[in-house]
Amino acid sequence: MIRTADRQRAAALLQGFLDAGATLVETEILQPAGTLLDLYGEDIRARAFTTHDPLSGEAMLRPDFTVPVVQAHMNNGADVARYCYAGEVFRRQEVDEGRPREYLQVGFEVFDGTDPAAADAEVFDLIATALAPWSTHPVTGDLGILTAAVDGLTTSEPRRAALRRHIWRPSRFRRLMDRFTGKAAVPATRTALLAQVAGTSVEALIDAAGPAVGLRSADEIAARVRALTEDAALPPVSHTEAEVIGMLLALDCPMAQAISPLRDMAVDLPSLIPAIDRLEARAAALARRGHTPDTLPFAPARGRTAMEYYDGFTFTFTAPGRLDLAPLATGGRYDALTSVLGRGRGVPAVGGVIRPGLLGDLA
Repeated sequence: MIRTADRQRAAALLQGFLDAGATLVETEILQPAGTLLDLYGEDIRARAFTTHDPLSGEAMLRPDFTVPVVQAHMNNGADVARYCYAGEVFRRQEVDEGRPREYLQVGFEVFDGTDPAAADAEVFDLIATALAPWSTHPVTGDLGILTAAVDGLTTSEPRRAALRRHIWRPSRFRRLMDRFTGKAAVPATRTALLAQVAGTSVEALIDAAGPAVGLRSADEIAARVRALTEDAALPPVSHTEAEVIGMLLALDCPMAQAISPLRDMAVDLPSLIPAIDRLEARAAALARRGHTPDTLPFAPARGRTAMEYYDGFTFTFTAPGRLDLAPLATGGRYDALTSVLGRGRGVPAVGGVIRPGLLGDLA
């Protein structure tokens, strides 16, 4: 149950966002599931409350605000806009019975490609200002740097696509890197399949297997086997490039101090350069707003376990010494999400949300 004090706190936070120039936006509590649910990632997909409506199909209780706000903007909004909102979100809790299934979010979203670094700093600063009455610990990340590194690997596009798809799943990403670099052995079942294919055609193997069992068609199976055959013929990702990926995953230092080692990594992986330039511009924009990049914690891979629609700058505010609490506020950049929901027409966008109920637990 949401407490009255939490609703009052949410109203005060919302007023601060309105005073900052945002337009109030509301979204339906019952949202269409379908493609929207896929945009949230595995964690939210597993925890969404879903139902089926005979007329409109699969639906879900709103698990967050960002996706429906982006959808509304891309359907109806101008290119440049600032929105704020407050209301309930709903998520199943399958591990900790003490965590609420219904809680409040108050958020601020910026759609503005004029100066993305300035927009990142604007959102971070607004969230930090709203949280100023409480003791918080902010940390930042940039998934755009990790994505840029993957894009620059000297390997096939299917391999790069697989790595991009699993950036938000650290264990799976590591297993893929180990396989693509040759550190991990090819599964015995795959080796046996490839040996069979080498001696005959894919079609002959499918015919010999008998009636199809499962959902894949013969053409889909053949395409998959050919892709595995082509992948097996590829050389491994170079040790140098793999080492850069490893250093990116391990890097954790103040934001300003990260730029020099990242420039060094870019010597071996030049695709990093534009992303590093964006990080440097963001650090300068944060400094102009009174923050200290020389001490602000930063790790490129931070945010990989958050919403899968984040694809650039990420940030989290936690309560020092309160490991029992979820993050007080989170946010980040989600440019690609706007392209998906805009059917190819994207608008650079960044936003953040605060959980007022958790702030009440700090009082």
